[in-house]
Amino acid sequence: DPNDGDIDPAQLTQALAKGARDMGAKILRFTPATGVSRDGDDWIVHTDKGDIRCQIVVNAAGYYAQRVGEWFRPFGGRTVPMMVMSHQYMLTEEIPELEAWTREQGHKLPLLRDVDSSYYLRQEKHGFNLGPYERNCRAHWANPADPMPEDFSFQLYPDDLERLEWYIEDAMARVPILGTAGVSKVINGPIPYAPDGLPLIGPMPGVPNAFEACVFTFGIAQAGGAGKVLAEWVTEGQTEWDMWSCDPRRYTDYTDHDYCVQKGLEVYGHEYAMHFPWHRWPAAPDRKVSPVHDRVKALGGQMGAYNGWERANWFAQVGDDTSEEATQTWNRTGPWEARIREEALAVRDGVGVLDLPGFSRFRLSGTGAADWLRGRITGGLPKAGRMNLAYFADTRGRILTEMSVLRHGEDDFTLITAAVAQWHDRDILQPATQAGLSLTDHTAEYSTLIVTGPRARALFQEIGTDADLTLPWLSIQSAQVAGRPCTLARVSFAGELGWEIHAPHADIPAIYDAVLAAGAKPFGMWALNSLRIEKGYRAWKGDLSTDYSLLEGGLDRFVKFDKPQDFPGKAALLSERQRGVKKRFATLIVDAGEADAPYMSTLWHDGQIVGETTSGAWGYRVNASVVLGMLRVDLAEPGTEIEVEIFGERRRAVVQPDQPLWDPENERLRA
Repeated sequence: DPNDGDIDPAQLTQALAKGARDMGAKILRFTPATGVSRDGDDWIVHTDKGDIRCQIVVNAAGYYAQRVGEWFRPFGGRTVPMMVMSHQYMLTEEIPELEAWTREQGHKLPLLRDVDSSYYLRQEKHGFNLGPYERNCRAHWANPADPMPEDFSFQLYPDDLERLEWYIEDAMARVPILGTAGVSKVINGPIPYAPDGLPLIGPMPGVPNAFEACVFTFGIAQAGGAGKVLAEWVTEGQTEWDMWSCDPRRYTDYTDHDYCVQKGLEVYGHEYAMHFPWHRWPAAPDRKVSPVHDRVKALGGQMGAYNGWERANWFAQVGDDTSEEATQTWNRTGPWEARIREEALAVRDGVGVLDLPGFSRFRLSGTGAADWLRGRITGGLPKAGRMNLAYFADTRGRILTEMSVLRHGEDDFTLITAAVAQWHDRDILQPATQAGLSLTDHTAEYSTLIVTGPRARALFQEIGTDADLTLPWLSIQSAQVAGRPCTLARVSFAGELGWEIHAPHADIPAIYDAVLAAGAKPFGMWALNSLRIEKGYRAWKGDLSTDYSLLEGGLDRFVKFDKPQDFPGKAALLSERQRGVKKRFATLIVDAGEADAPYMSTLWHDGQIVGETTSGAWGYRVNASVVLGMLRVDLAEPGTEIEVEIFGERRRAVVQPDQPLWDPENERLRA
């Protein structure tokens, strides 16, 4: 591989330091930081050699990041979600045969990763470096009996080769020459882990003019990209690529110490494991649960976590295989497949209910709230008693987020957004408080039930409500349902007649019980995903991200170029409209075979890469495998044939008309 090679971490670090100094940076070595404070808009970093005043501060403290993060708690911060693992690797003595081979070939051996046995083996000079990711792994500094030292730096833990014995023997069986060499050195040092194994790069949640670049599990290999992304965050407030997977705001208030330790051990021990689409990693469940969590579980709910909130992915019946082993497949078929079909068709033919805790919700009110929103969103606002979708763009016209806007009065709004977007979208709305408006986060106080299907109206009449069920699609009203107060929103992400019930936690159980007693079938997130994809409804950070502009995303109708407000991204979108987009959101039907296309599957045409999928699932109402994706604009015409690469196999796909596959005229949801 002509692109393969080695990085010497020490030399690279020195080269970057020299480059920084050449451009005016000052690096203070042997200068421990001891805390931070604020002076107006400035940060004061306290050190044992004096104070440093700055406008921007970055927590790049490695395995000390959590300790440093505590300094920011008085300024709106939180405990950094991380833990520290012990990682060992061993260096062998030089091997004459390896030295001779390298001299003859003119290059080193390629890196070997054995993903089944979970280790890497690479050439180090004329010997080997063997580094396992052992299942019987160990966390450090995880309890009071093992505190983090005050001055741990360039130090190592004692060797613990017993943990690695099986992996060493396995590697010697695969590469016998390894067994001829003695061990020259064992390295056992700390590696920080976030709960998903990815770093934290981006805005520090809740803290102004502060960023994080820390918890790097593979530090030097990620250095170039991390530096680029961090520089963009600091200087531009946005990044070239969508970086949600590394954004510190992807974790909110559920990541306590126990959670981080459990997930860190799980990620480390499965470093080389396959990530199957139906599999849920089992460590540290039930961080946040809905008011009817026990009922949902008793009905067979197989749960998944969404910003820590437990939701049913599907409902198993007696005899279904719900073991972790059953999920180790790429294929659509499994014990869940028949149940997802039943759930989706119940929504199509009758009525279903989905327990949906954790929607991020904010109440925005005060004189001028409507005008403030008009200056931030790309489109218009609903009238009082109505709701609509609103999009926020960055200065390049790319999709920051999507919110449902419920308007209660002239300057009184509820803004509802994805569960995982809570702290991300809080940052978008927080400037409203500087304009004198009231912004309150009600995420933890309310929950949601979706009741949807052609029998939904009859069900509400049966269980008792004072709501006006004749109000049209996208209406909202305060009402009593089953004797409990709630807000009813006539909308359904499933694309059928339906309502969302938004109610305080204490009132959800009575409503849920009444809805079940009236014959609604519980359905889960996987059925909802199938249903929404058939309608072409977008999901945040899949179909909607800063990788795409609103015009590329097919959201033209949500952009009001003629409104007087100069919302973020307006100039960029006007320019893009004039020159035309290069790619376009499209719906495709795929001859998918046994597996549906996952997120970021490659789209091919005439041997060229022409786009990527953003969502994919089997559509049970249209009886086809459906893909949503971003496609080169000249190919986004109905009837165009392309290929979708699904787990290494290219499958024929056909571009569909720019309308929902199911109920294209929206007659069912408006019924």
